[in-house]
Amino acid sequence: MHSGGGAKLIDGNAIGATMRAELAGDIAALKKAGVTPGLAVVLVGDHPASQVYVRMKGKACEDAGLYHETIKLPKETTEADLMGVMERLNTNPKIHGILVQLPLPKQIDTNRALHRIDPRKDVDGFHPENVGKVAAGDPSGFKPATPYGVQQLLIRTDVDTKGAHAVVVGRSNIVGRPMAALLLQDGPGGNATVTVCHSRTRGIELHTRQADILIVAIGKPEFVTGDMIKPGAVVIDVGVNRVDDPSRKQGYRLVGDVKFQEAKQVASAITPVPGGVGPMTITMLLYNTVQAAKQWSNP
Repeated sequence: MHSGGGAKLIDGNAIGATMRAELAGDIAALKKAGVTPGLAVVLVGDHPASQVYVRMKGKACEDAGLYHETIKLPKETTEADLMGVMERLNTNPKIHGILVQLPLPKQIDTNRALHRIDPRKDVDGFHPENVGKVAAGDPSGFKPATPYGVQQLLIRTDVDTKGAHAVVVGRSNIVGRPMAALLLQDGPGGNATVTVCHSRTRGIELHTRQADILIVAIGKPEFVTGDMIKPGAVVIDVGVNRVDDPSRKQGYRLVGDVKFQEAKQVASAITPVPGGVGPMTITMLLYNTVQAAKQWSNP
């Protein structure tokens, strides 16, 4: 794509669009058999970024021809009320996937809420049953959408993970931990040697400079600089951070966890922010919802 002195851009919009086109055949086949895959997204409160994500998820479902419901609850909703909503969705045959948009307000225990989702409808892959399956390499477990999307980006840009040293920066249950589990699995996009770094890691740059594949999900704007990257590495930036920018109409710009302008001079390939990992996350959510619909229709 680029000649000399710059990394190849890994285009998540294009790869996501290709994958959604592939998925259309599966969706058509399910509909022919009388099953329309259905996704419910539960939003508690009015967190602005969450509202944007929920709208995007709804639109992606509509574009793909999925049935979807967005359930908006006031920010003062009690845990008991949320549990009641979850029970109704667990037993609703039109809904194959349930997603609770995080973060939840303080009065609700996030773990208890996520554990209440029927694991067969847990398309976000956060229920301990699915976490365990993914860690054990059981293909019936739902892989969390963001690390699953990162793995697909690697596979579809022909990045050979086999025997490569992958360094994951961040250990969240949403990205870092499941990312490490997927990279360790025996199969395409796996068989890597994996190091996980986090906020308590000493001399983090010593680790990042060893990475053939560097995946950054630490939630700190432009944390990884060019001198922390091994020349020729593949860099996947999972971060989405708002940085004040008075020159922009909205008053901010979006940046990743990697200093893009520096990194692209050193890396062989890199994801931009936005337009890299983000579109893949929503694509994999659709994938998981379709997988759930298949599992419900042929148990």
